[in-house]
Amino acid sequence: MSIEISDPQMGLTAAEQGARSGGHANTRAQAGFGVAQDVRLLLIAVWLGAAVFFSFAVAPSAFAVLPARELAGNLVTRTLGIVNVAGVVISLLLLASSFIGRELSGRRAWLLEVCALALVALSTFIGHWLINARLLALRHAMGRPIDEVAAGDPVRVAFDNLHGYSVVALSIGMLAGIVALLVMARRRGR
Repeated sequence: MSIEISDPQMGLTAAEQGARSGGHANTRAQAGFGVAQDVRLLLIAVWLGAAVFFSFAVAPSAFAVLPARELAGNLVTRTLGIVNVAGVVISLLLLASSFIGRELSGRRAWLLEVCALALVALSTFIGHWLINARLLALRHAMGRPIDEVAAGDPVRVAFDNLHGYSVVALSIGMLAGIVALLVMARRRGR
């Protein structure tokens, strides 16, 4: 009885062996790309989940439960600041890492992902450092709780308008985040 041990590379030419080992390197590169894409998907999903939770749970609950609207406004402003800053940081990290495995996916998908992430970064930046900063300045200029300021007061009107812009900015960021998430998931699936 004889036992044969087969070597899968036995009988292959040097070129065939090189191509075969290069295929393993390519597989490793694709696996590394997959892990990077998983981390990227996790980051955008966490931010998007936080933004949705803030918009549909935290903000309405704060105004429904807290005894003073001023307290609710302070809570919402602080929490929104966290969501916006996280949106800027995460989207910039995702933009910087969008070049990983770029050649493994289509140009249009990559471009759509980059544009969506740039829109998340821009909308959350504007929402935090422009709109909310101005809202805080107006609240300070009022010198009393906003509910005590007449609805027709120019400062109150400006505050209400800026609040509307803040909602729009976060909504745009969330929609762009959804697009980025879907494109990134599709790229990951390839």
